[in-house]
Order: sequence, then C-alpha cells, then structure tokens
Amino acid sequence: MLVLWYEGSKILQETPVDFAALRNMTVLDPMGSATTLAKAMEVLLPPVLRVALWLVPVMVVAWVLMSAVGRTVVLRRVDGRLHSRVGTLIVLQAVRVVALLGSFVVWFWCMERVAEMTVMGPVAAGGEPNLVGYFSLVIVATLGLFTLWAVVSWALSIAPLLAMLKGLGVGGSLAAAFRVGPLKAKLVEINLVMGIVKIALIVLAMVFSATPLPFESVTTPEFLFWWWAGVTVVYFLGSDFFHVARQVAYLQLWRAYESEKNLVRG
Repeated sequence: MLVLWYEGSKILQETPVDFAALRNMTVLDPMGSATTLAKAMEVLLPPVLRVALWLVPVMVVAWVLMSAVGRTVVLRRVDGRLHSRVGTLIVLQAVRVVALLGSFVVWFWCMERVAEMTVMGPVAAGGEPNLVGYFSLVIVATLGLFTLWAVVSWALSIAPLLAMLKGLGVGGSLAAAFRVGPLKAKLVEINLVMGIVKIALIVLAMVFSATPLPFESVTTPEFLFWWWAGVTVVYFLGSDFFHVARQVAYLQLWRAYESEKNLVRG
C-alpha cells in the first residue's frame, strides 16, 4: 500500500489533472461526472500503465511469496501435524493467481461487451445511453462470474492444504485435489458458501460507502476519503477472516473424513 501511495502521488504531481472538476462532480449529473472521469482517465492512463508494467508483476510475486508463508504459519498453528511445504505452496499460489487473473480478463471482456450494447451502440446511433441497463447487466455479469469462480476454483483452494496434509509436491497435490471422492460435493458447497459470504461483504461495503451520499452538502472530501478508506480496510479484514475460515473448514472436514474411514476399516 505504501508503494502504491508513493507511485500514485508521483503520478498525480506530474500529471495535469483537473482536480477542481473532479471535486465538483455530483451524483445528480451522472453523464457530466462520466465525462469528467473520462477526461481524467485519458490523462492518467498512460503514466499509470507505464508504472503498472513493472509494479504489477512485482506485487503479484510479493503476494504469492507472502501468502504462501502466511498460509503455512496459520494452518500449522491450527494443526501442528501439518507438513511445512512453503515451496509447493508458492507454486500453487502462482497457479491460482494466473487462473484468477484469467477470470479478470473474462470479466473485463464482458464489461466491454455490455458497454457496447447499452452505451456505445445507442450513442453511435444518435440515441441516449441506457445507463440503467448498463449497471444492471454489469451487476448480473459480475455476480454470475463471481459465483462461477467460487464453484470451479475449489480444487485450487484445497490443493495447498492437501500438500501440507500429505507432504505432496505440486503435481501430486493438484492430482489429489481432483480425487477427493465423496468430499467433492462438500468442498464445492463450502467454497460456494464462502463465495456468497464474500458477495455479501462486497454489498455491505457498497452500502456503507454510499451512506454519506445523502449528506453530500455537509460532508467534506477529506471525510469521504477517510470514510471510504476505513470501509475498504474493514472489507479486507472481513474477507481475510473468511478466507482463513474456509481453509480451517476444509481441514476439519478432511480430518473428520479420515477418522470416518479409519473407523470403517477398523
């Protein structure tokens, strides 16, 4: 976050952004606000892309390394019998990040198609943009892709845990993730429920972000900045908590499954 703050501040200092126009935006004039944002993005996008070319890969690599170490520490505190497989978890996290970035590419492609149908197409034909249709389709497509990811990504979520449970490598843990037998339905269910919880967190974050808007005439930009920053921090804390809860649920489910198998064999 500090690196992003530093680089963002440099870009804003070096780029001629019309801050007065941005401050005067209002929700009562969505088209005017959209035009103001488009002009600001036109100026900011080139320097942002130049920084993103080196900063995004560095941050992804840093996240993969730190998340692998963090997951190992947390899960071993939950269950000390787990193996420490930091190297394997790093590779598995990288695989998951690549798949996640692919889902964002699909999402952005969907957003472009929606914009063409509801905004760019009508404007090119000399009509008015269908903003209600645009935002409706954006919400539906986003929730649909989010739910689809929650349903299909369970194997990528369980693979690191299987690596620590069985001391497996990358290939072995991925193969084992698709051979969990009767546990598959329960794992998909847990992943789907956690996905729904994340959707609920996003909705709550949106609601709390919008609560100051009715008092726009008396709120200051500084208050809105700190309010939205606080909502963002609370969202990330909640999201991380439920991410850990999902891993612990996987672990407890697996232990119960192994105990049941041992009882049947005995």
